[in-house]
Amino acid sequence: MKLQIVNPSYVCQIWPKVETMLSRSIDKGQNEYNIHQLKLYLTEGRNTLIVAEDDTGIIIGACAVQFEKYPNDNICFINAIGGRMIARMDLFEMLCDWARSQGCTKVRGATVESTSRLWRQKIGFKEIYRIMEKPL
Repeated sequence: MKLQIVNPSYVCQIWPKVETMLSRSIDKGQNEYNIHQLKLYLTEGRNTLIVAEDDTGIIIGACAVQFEKYPNDNICFINAIGGRMIARMDLFEMLCDWARSQGCTKVRGATVESTSRLWRQKIGFKEIYRIMEKPL
């Protein structure tokens, strides 16, 4: 297994292999953006596409991340994740190693309850708060 960071200029070439994986994650969101807007963010370099490949080079998972800088922390925020990257500890460790190499101090992601349970049990995430809203 290995992770590949996809250069923004290659996102369109990889996109057919990861779109379905990532769209499932986006569909669970609250309509902040859609899969086409995520693709635009990736091609513009606002977000970073990371793919997980098996030993034969087949993409088995993908995630889109962005960096958030705070006074005391640099966060690697997972915007969308799919395939085997959702719950494989080895792939998460590779993602964490890469995030550390980028100067990040934490990895975060907003999740639905079932994924947060999975992340707590398999990956060791802890819930720090829940995001709630009321439309106006």
